[in-house]
Amino acid sequence: MEIIKKLDLICLGRLAVDLYGEQIGSRLEDMNSFAKYLGGSSANVAYGTARQGLKSSMLARVGNEHMGRFLKEELLRAGVDTSNIITDKERLTALVILGIKNQETFPLIFYRDNCADMALTKEDIKEEYIASSKALAITGTHLSHQNTREAVLTALSMAKNHSLKRILDIDYRPVLWGLTSLGDGETRYVESERVTSDLQEVLHHFDLIVGTEEEFHIAGGNTNTIKALNNIRKYSNAILVCKRGSLGCSVFENTIPEYLDEGITIKGVKVEVLNVLGAGDAFMSGFLRGYLNDETLEKCCQYANACGALVVSRHGCAPAMPSREEIDYYLSRKKKILRPDLDNHLNHLHRVTSRERNWQELFLLAFDHRSQLVEMAIEANTSLNRIEELKKHILKAFIESSQVPNIRGKSGVFIDQTYGQSVLNELTGQDFWIARPVEIPGSRPLRLEHGNIGSQLISWPIEQIVKCLVFYNPDDTYALRIEQEDQIKEVYDACLKSGHEMLLELIVNNDECSVNPYVRSIQRIYNIGIKPDWWKIPPLSTSEWNKIDAIIDDRDPYCRGIVILGLGATKEKLYNGFRRTSASKYVKGFAVGRTIFSEPSKMWFENQIDDNTLIKKIKENYIEMIQLWSNRKQ
Repeated sequence: MEIIKKLDLICLGRLAVDLYGEQIGSRLEDMNSFAKYLGGSSANVAYGTARQGLKSSMLARVGNEHMGRFLKEELLRAGVDTSNIITDKERLTALVILGIKNQETFPLIFYRDNCADMALTKEDIKEEYIASSKALAITGTHLSHQNTREAVLTALSMAKNHSLKRILDIDYRPVLWGLTSLGDGETRYVESERVTSDLQEVLHHFDLIVGTEEEFHIAGGNTNTIKALNNIRKYSNAILVCKRGSLGCSVFENTIPEYLDEGITIKGVKVEVLNVLGAGDAFMSGFLRGYLNDETLEKCCQYANACGALVVSRHGCAPAMPSREEIDYYLSRKKKILRPDLDNHLNHLHRVTSRERNWQELFLLAFDHRSQLVEMAIEANTSLNRIEELKKHILKAFIESSQVPNIRGKSGVFIDQTYGQSVLNELTGQDFWIARPVEIPGSRPLRLEHGNIGSQLISWPIEQIVKCLVFYNPDDTYALRIEQEDQIKEVYDACLKSGHEMLLELIVNNDECSVNPYVRSIQRIYNIGIKPDWWKIPPLSTSEWNKIDAIIDDRDPYCRGIVILGLGATKEKLYNGFRRTSASKYVKGFAVGRTIFSEPSKMWFENQIDDNTLIKKIKENYIEMIQLWSNRKQ
């Protein structure tokens, strides 16, 4: 029985955690902090090809610990199949520490002594799984040890039996072949007859072989690239793709010519190099997009060069991988985009097309209120310390409500750190939508709570959305409007840098503003180059929603969406507002607070009801609000 090819590509090889030094220009010895990314050449290619639209899968081992789970979750978020990643209970996940000293110096240390991904055995290779793919890609590192070499050869044999395209990324790292000191992961070439012999023994298995000039030198046993390619051709009829850095690449289908440029040669893309690490994996990802979709070799090279160029201009490997949308946009305008690393729209595409989850509908309970609850406690003549206790009770009501099947996966909160830090800590990591405020309540002009936004975000979990409320009026005096816009821009730029999403909440006083104040305000925010991931605004008229939809369609169709704020309105007023949103494609749900918790909280502060009654009433109000939202189209 013929097995259906449900996968485009299986990547077999290195799967590790990369810890990238964040201080550009520092020695590794002087690094103060590190960013954690998915790493390992095979894993990067699985991730990169998935971002290019291929159905990719990863075949490897990870440790039975936090870092192993992180790698599987990262691959899953990118759309990579992880069903054949084996959890190794006896070994730890591999680790790499890297730095960026300058454009030529990238120190790195491989921590791979008896690591999980090098424990792959031939028994781990399942024929039905191999047969389900169109292609198998392996890296040279897994040919360096007997056990993994047997696993690779087993997989290649199965791949041949089931007509898979077999791909080799030479991926030569001398340290991983035991040719340099353990701490020297940066050296890219050491001559070795043993490595050359080990590689040449397997070259006949492959349909496609990809490497740098130095990698072809080791595989071909000669430091003259043309001679090395000719030597390889004695062992293999594969398509040979030679990566040439900023010069692009050259491809050889048959006889090797006298000069590299006489192959199919596609020139590279000019960018400012930040980090060459991972560029080769990005190149492979782009090339395979074309190769596995039967496009021309010229087109494969265009994808490959563009992918590699974008990654060298960014920090990290896997998170720097461009999406299909980025590459298609660039290639359609490459004559106009002389420096893709500086193109604002291209960078925006990278941000918005790499989001991890698509929220189609949201029921958000907002209890990030600070000044309102302080006033409420003072009116009740009770201690301000009870505000934190109140928020814990609201949290309990929220979590219990969120267990209902039609609510699970759609619920979230707005919660502050001033009185709700313990609530933030408890909810984070539980798959809820979470937004956290940064503004000083009631400030106009906008002022930020807890200091500089950049230093704040260093300690924020990445899943927490930055909520910035601004009392904005497009008819404000020039000085006030510019001051507010500069502050919003500072928050937005910090989010671009940190990777956090941003929600911009607008409140406009209609008595002070001409017609369509929200429409004009949103248009103005886009005009000054700010593209929030989310908007939060009160209920508007149907005609206003139509105009806002048109603006977002034109300025940022990747916008996550809009949530409706309550402003303490009655349930009846909110329901009527919900109904007017029914035709909007960007309104995703509501973000209501005081309408849900205000009256029960006052009674609780005044000791008229106990904890359980408070929780019960908030649950009832929250679920009723969800029902009102769900009935809006009736």
